[in-house]
This record gives sequence, structure tokens and C-alpha cells, in this order.
Amino acid sequence: MKQILKKYLDRYTTLDEAAQQAILDELRIEEFKKGTILLRQGDVPWACYFILKGCVREYTADETGRETTSNFYTEEQAIAMIQRHRDDPSSEYTYACLEDTVAVVGALDVEQAMYDKHAQLEGMTRRMIEQSFARMQEEFTAFVASSPEERYLSLLRKRPTLIERVPQHQLASYLGVTAESLSRLKKRLQRDA
Repeated sequence: MKQILKKYLDRYTTLDEAAQQAILDELRIEEFKKGTILLRQGDVPWACYFILKGCVREYTADETGRETTSNFYTEEQAIAMIQRHRDDPSSEYTYACLEDTVAVVGALDVEQAMYDKHAQLEGMTRRMIEQSFARMQEEFTAFVASSPEERYLSLLRKRPTLIERVPQHQLASYLGVTAESLSRLKKRLQRDA
């Protein structure tokens, strides 16, 4: 699993083998069972995560308990806890493991010490977050400007395995449609293919 992290260190830093190994030795990798809640909506985050294996769902629940899925994090995606820099650092989202998951767990209270000790690590993290933010902006713009069918087809192109990995009602929520509408859409697309 640490080979995945080494790939990022190679891509985003100029650290030599010894410095990379020192960072890899300090990182905490944890396994989480399917159904584990990494963070509940309203709680203050204590860690960020980099998914090595598995799938984590990001969602909100309104006062009636209705859930709205806003993202799925899979292999080689980071769950950054940026809200901790706001006046109210409590999370707007719940993060739940939809599969058995293996992730790097970065304790936020030692983050600055890691950056001080390994200066290039901060630059690497910043570049990864910037790329993730740019991708999210593109996805949001495309989401707003597209029909449910276009959203589904885009998901098929960009993240084809996600459709088999998550429950249909959660996928429908992510696409902004009802589960019934998604089912009809899928049947129509299969019939027209």
C-alpha cells in the first residue's frame, strides 16, 4: 500500500529515497470495516484521509433524516478537512465506509509538525488539494449545466467502477435524481444501446 504513496512523493516532490522512506515510516495506515463512520455531520474533524483501497461516501442529512450524497472517495483520493479553518469547524458532512477501506490517517494536530519536519510534504499536499479542488469545480459546473442522463453518462466515462460499488439510491442522490428515475434512465440507455 505504501507504494501508492511513494508514487505521489515521486510525482510531487524531489525527495531522495531516504527522505521518502522517513515520511512513509511516520504515516499511519488504518483499516476500516464496511459501515465505519469516519466522521459524523456536526462533529469536529480530528484527521484527514487518503484512500488507498475502498470507498467512502460523503453525505448530509437534513432534520427529517433525508440523506443527500455529495461525493464518493475511492482509491488515490484525499478527504481533506478544510472546514477546520472556519469559525465553526464542525463538519457539514458524514463520511461512511461503503466497503472495507484502507486509508492513510493524518492527525490534524500533528500536521504542521510533519510539514515543519518534511517541508516538501506541505507543497505536495497543497498541489494535491489544488488538483482536487479544480476537479470538483469542473464537476460542479458540469453538474449544474447537464441533464441527469448527461451526468450518468459522464459518470460512466470518468468513474465506471463506481456504479457497481455503491447502492443505486446513493448513486441516484449523487446524480440529483430519484432512485426510480435512475432505474428508468439505465433501462432506457440499455434498450437504446
